[in-house]
Amino acid sequence: MKGKPKNPERRKFLKKGAAIAVGAALLPKSLNASYKGPIDEWYAMLYDATKCIGCKSCTVACKRVNHLPPELGRDGIHDMAIDLSARTKTIIKLYKSKDGSKSSFVKRQCMHCVHPACVSACPVSAMQKDKKTGIVFWDRNRCIGCRYCMVSCPFEIPKFEWDKAIPHIVKCDMCKDTYLKEKGTTACADVCPTGAIIFGKRYELLYEAKKRVKKYPQRYYPRVYGEKDAGGTSVFYLAPKGISFQDLGFPKLKESPARISETIQHGIYEIVVPPFLTVGALYLVLKRSEKEE
Repeated sequence: MKGKPKNPERRKFLKKGAAIAVGAALLPKSLNASYKGPIDEWYAMLYDATKCIGCKSCTVACKRVNHLPPELGRDGIHDMAIDLSARTKTIIKLYKSKDGSKSSFVKRQCMHCVHPACVSACPVSAMQKDKKTGIVFWDRNRCIGCRYCMVSCPFEIPKFEWDKAIPHIVKCDMCKDTYLKEKGTTACADVCPTGAIIFGKRYELLYEAKKRVKKYPQRYYPRVYGEKDAGGTSVFYLAPKGISFQDLGFPKLKESPARISETIQHGIYEIVVPPFLTVGALYLVLKRSEKEE
């Protein structure tokens, strides 16, 4: 009818538009690997390269607890893993300077970063960081096999089971469901005969590491790797004097890659995406309303 008031329809239209606009404004901005919480209370490990004798007891214990098969050498008898892989979660490597005057062992495993790039990159939250313990772990029930965690990690830690029909991502999880639950420590720290690996709370181990560097300046490289490197980690390293952490194969990173990428993502989502979504949604509602009329 000509005389029928149109106010109810207008109100209905405005309600729809407002709801869509609000919804677009509240869209998730991005996955965020940053965590604000009791960081000092997180579990951590300290590796002192000056105490390590290269016995590889830690590697053997890790494989035993995690039921990982050996990587046999040419003799077909000994486990001869040369780097981290789907069968080796932790390994002891040897650094030697070109002139042979300097050498040092170094242990490699997941660094359990404060702001982990693998967690930030994972699109389905298969890679997670435990809010209470700070442990970075992989959830097989969520993983879609995209391997973004492998690409994003600045330490090249996560490995993939290429030879299996149903492959898994393999990395150190601080024995969270095995040795840590049973004995309150990691297998590698428990078996180390020289105390080169110690397990504890993050604030305790950082304090201990700094104390050693200050007390024995003639023994240590004057810095603790992991305190601020890559945005901070929960695995700390002490190196012998005269050998830098870059010599031992660690990347020179101040800021976490996750922080950098998320800053860019947040900017795109906050500045560019919401206005386009809002305008687009309102346009569609308007066109639909015109057709109905």
